[in-house]
Amino acid sequence: MNPKWLPTVEPIYKNAVKSFENLFSKALNDGEVNDDEVNATLEPLLNNLQLERDVVSMLLLLNTSDDYTYQHSVQVGMLSYYLANWVGYNNTEAMQIGKAGFLHDIGNCRIELGILNKPTKLTKEEFDEVKKHTLYGHEIISKSFDEPYLAVSALQHHERVDGSGYPYGLTGPEIHPVAKIIAVVDIYSAMISERMYRHKRDLFDVLKELYQMSFTELDAFMTQTFIKHMIPNFIGKKVELVTGEIGIIVMTHPTEFFQPLIRIGERFIDLTIERNYEIKQVYL
Repeated sequence: MNPKWLPTVEPIYKNAVKSFENLFSKALNDGEVNDDEVNATLEPLLNNLQLERDVVSMLLLLNTSDDYTYQHSVQVGMLSYYLANWVGYNNTEAMQIGKAGFLHDIGNCRIELGILNKPTKLTKEEFDEVKKHTLYGHEIISKSFDEPYLAVSALQHHERVDGSGYPYGLTGPEIHPVAKIIAVVDIYSAMISERMYRHKRDLFDVLKELYQMSFTELDAFMTQTFIKHMIPNFIGKKVELVTGEIGIIVMTHPTEFFQPLIRIGERFIDLTIERNYEIKQVYL
């Protein structure tokens, strides 16, 4: 059974993906984008997001296997808005951060499509070309908007707090907080997408991988806040344990994110105590 919000949100989401395709073309042809057009695409979507709390299921229901580049930008806009709220920005600021997320990859319009959509591993030369999308994005957004962090976010969303990112190898304090938000949700959206060369990932595992990255490449506070708010979306979902048993997640833990309370038939297993049990897969 589809949730009640789907008929409202789905057409707005699809429209946003389509509109982003047009923005992409304009950014390539004109070297800039129009603020009114960006707002007209994004605001209806962000205003309707307040209806829906189960973000995990929402993105799965809305996700399709085509239009990856455009869909990814719309998803990063949505998730940036959510995470900005969760880390304490007010709604007006969160809407702007959603816009920064929406525009973070606009520089890809100048990258050859054959490279962007290449199904196999990129060569070093191709990857060096892809890296330039951060510089192109900064240039396009700087021409289009007076809000500096929109451009800075496009420039820095591939920087990593341990200095391993690009284009400048910045470390933690040098990276803008909004770029740190977008870095987290950018990776999450890429991991859950059904790109032609990727198998669909178990969403619990994706969050576990992000958690590991919060100790190295990603900002710990931003990443763990994201996980803390995403994990309760798994309550009520069916799980398979490594033992082969099937259960339901009935409660999640506020700090031990991946050790929920599970009901199997009449008995309850608290994974924070019974450490020999492990979740193999979550069914959404």
